Amino acid sequence: MLFTRDYWKKEWMALEKRERRYQKKQKEEKESAIRQKISEKIPDKLESTLNMAFRKAFELVFEKGTGVIEKTYDKTKHEQSFQVHAYAAEIRKNRKSIKAFSRQAGASQTKNLLISGVEGVGLGVLGIGIPDIPLFTAVILKSIYEIALSYGFSYDTEKEQCFILKVIENSFLHGMQFEQADRELNLGIPSECSRKEQISRTSDVLAGALLYMKFIQGIPVAGIVGGLADTIYLKRITDYADLKYKRRFLRSRIQEGEN
Repeated sequence: MLFTRDYWKKEWMALEKRERRYQKKQKEEKESAIRQKISEKIPDKLESTLNMAFRKAFELVFEKGTGVIEKTYDKTKHEQSFQVHAYAAEIRKNRKSIKAFSRQAGASQTKNLLISGVEGVGLGVLGIGIPDIPLFTAVILKSIYEIALSYGFSYDTEKEQCFILKVIENSFLHGMQFEQADRELNLGIPSECSRKEQISRTSDVLAGALLYMKFIQGIPVAGIVGGLADTIYLKRITDYADLKYKRRFLRSRIQEGEN
């Protein structure tokens, strides 16, 4: 890839460094002995229940809930902010102006992590685990929607929704499986991607990843720990989402500069 502007090149190199750190973390993470012990006591039916809950939640949001989610933030303001930042980057031609996109995405991420923490802990105190899946799913999508807008991308086409679902799935993969999936995502989502099939794959991964914490969250008081996990997992997802959307954004700007 050729670079026509030094400040874009430096930002791209900084992004690649962040990605390598994320990849290393994904490869090294291991399941704790305590988690393994508790996992043995989790009912077999719980994972299938979780899986179905996530599938229904994704389907509901994509079919009918996006408009509801958009009422929780100002979409027009996000779009206008992107235009302002894009204009400033063209005029100022420095890395500081490019970082404005990331700052906007970061501010939204912080706000949504707080929302997730309040929602997760509140339900955890009451011993509510599975019923919070629709809420948690909505917060995940809200967070990614706002990150997408911060970098100038939409989220209302089936192809973009496949990208979002793949981002969520990849954030819970490890080792060579993650490396391969990450490389594939960097190449883009094929136009023939089936949202229904991707919902199924993403729900499978989410159910397996959250199985332990949702079991804990279903126990009153101890559920506080499970509730806090919502925030931990949301951060994991949004950190990866920021990397992937920033990569798309920088690539598109660099390609424009080359033409």
